[in-house]
Amino acid sequence: NDAERVPMEMTPEGLDLICRFEGFRGEAYRCPAGIWTIGYGHTSQAGPPVVGPGLTMSEAEARRVLLVDVGIFAAGVGSLLTRTLNDAQFSALVSFAFNVGLGNFKSSSVLRAVNTGDFAAVPRGLQLWVKGGGKVLPGLVKRRAAEAAMFVADEKAAGEQDGHTPAPVEGKSPGRSSTIAAAILATLASLLSIPLQLVWSGSGSLMMALTAVTIAAAFWIVIERRRKSKEDGI
Repeated sequence: NDAERVPMEMTPEGLDLICRFEGFRGEAYRCPAGIWTIGYGHTSQAGPPVVGPGLTMSEAEARRVLLVDVGIFAAGVGSLLTRTLNDAQFSALVSFAFNVGLGNFKSSSVLRAVNTGDFAAVPRGLQLWVKGGGKVLPGLVKRRAAEAAMFVADEKAAGEQDGHTPAPVEGKSPGRSSTIAAAILATLASLLSIPLQLVWSGSGSLMMALTAVTIAAAFWIVIERRRKSKEDGI
């Protein structure tokens, strides 16, 4: 029921995304697709002012025009959606439609994926729209990636809050870890064997004892690692 649908709004982050990728141009120019553009991606298709050669615009005016343009595209995107999205998802789609046009958005697989609830397919659908003038444009690749990240951002945050992201494993205290203790023991035995060998080179029994300690410590490490692996199910 449209009357019960929660209003979806463009976020400041969504507006910043558009500004960042459109960039400000104070003088009319042809975009890679050959369309006359000015300000923050304003074209005649979005409404007044009509863009043509020689038209100039201040940055403050460009911001005002952008807000009007975004409002038009937000209304257009909202009218095509059959599902209520969160504001981040909605903003990502408005940025996409602002770039490719409402006509292309209406016929896109992105809109079909959203309206059928297949949100996982939205990032893949966005990546199909990275060409301008028949060529893949790095700027569009980056923009689609940013829009995809914005679309899924709240879902990732919700997943983390629901406990879907594994909690970090707490570190063990060196004094309580038998594996670490064994490693320390093996290291000390190895280090001590060098000066002791120099001082008591004739004491074969002492060297045999140190060697035995080193071997025992190494064997302990192996046993502890195998036990730990079994506990962790590795």
